[in-house]
Amino acid sequence: MTYQVFARKWRPENFTEVIGQKYIIKALSNSIKLKKIHQAWILCGTRGIGKTTIARILAKCLNCQKKISINPCKKCSSCTEIKKNYSPDLIEIDAASKTKVEDIKELLENSKYSPIKERFKIFLIDEVHMLSRYSFNALLKTLEEPPKHVKFILATTNIEKIPKTIVSRCILLHLKKIKSKKIKNQLKKILNSEKIFFEKNTLKLIASSADGSMRDALSLLEQAIAIGNGKIIEKKVQKMLGKYKYENFINLISAILKKDIKKIFFLQEKILSLDIEPDQILIELLKLLYYIYILKLCSVHWKSEKYNKNHIKILKKISKRKNIKEIQKCYSILLNGRKDLSYAPSKKIGMELTLLQTIEI
Repeated sequence: MTYQVFARKWRPENFTEVIGQKYIIKALSNSIKLKKIHQAWILCGTRGIGKTTIARILAKCLNCQKKISINPCKKCSSCTEIKKNYSPDLIEIDAASKTKVEDIKELLENSKYSPIKERFKIFLIDEVHMLSRYSFNALLKTLEEPPKHVKFILATTNIEKIPKTIVSRCILLHLKKIKSKKIKNQLKKILNSEKIFFEKNTLKLIASSADGSMRDALSLLEQAIAIGNGKIIEKKVQKMLGKYKYENFINLISAILKKDIKKIFFLQEKILSLDIEPDQILIELLKLLYYIYILKLCSVHWKSEKYNKNHIKILKKISKRKNIKEIQKCYSILLNGRKDLSYAPSKKIGMELTLLQTIEI
């Protein structure tokens, strides 16, 4: 039997299965219940958070043979064809490869004709921001007065690049990054269903590394299973993700702010020996400076998925020792150093010189 990747196998088939997009699902569900179905939607947000999945579910809701409903039957030919991605009336276009105005004109010419077998002809244009200015102008004309049998679902990771004239004619739905806790719970559900062994902290590590993307989390999960030979082992996951003891970074930022050159060199060599890239070291130091800055400004209870209570206590002590201007200057030096890293003779040299520049503050 052909192996099916988790991202496809566990793709939600109705709105109730979608994770972390409560507001979006409510808005779409209510419009269907009230029979106030718009002509076009824009789904925007970062990669892997459910834009295409929600678009396909919406297509099922509108074209289910039983009736227009927020709960498509999943059994009729329309639902199964959309699921398998060969519905003749759900036309999916990747705008990144269809940027020419001729491509869009051909598509819009096709929109004039009635659906082959469904209720609506639905055009799903992915990465719509990649279209040319002339393509947008051609699309605008149809969006203003589309045929009754046509619906447009536009998906993008960069809403700023879409002309306001297009946005104003659509319902704009901003998808949020999915919270790590929700990703972790979904991964746990999948592994229990697949009967795959996993160690306690592994799912938290994977969920955190996914940075709000369910698709990325599932890809990392499969990678972890492969590396662990059918199991998910914490040590192997840490190595796979380039995870490390955060004490090293806390000690390093402390040494930087204390201007302890010997300790800076010792700790940066120790971290580099763990196969962590210089660029990533600077990123983690910048994050720590951000946390220290926040703790300096306000004493509210601050929680972090990466740092435990003991880590936060140390960061609070560091924040009390330094004034805001020193923290800001250090952040600025590390930020500029990271930007210029690619111009250095080597990334290691670039990072070392950046760390040494902080001594001059």
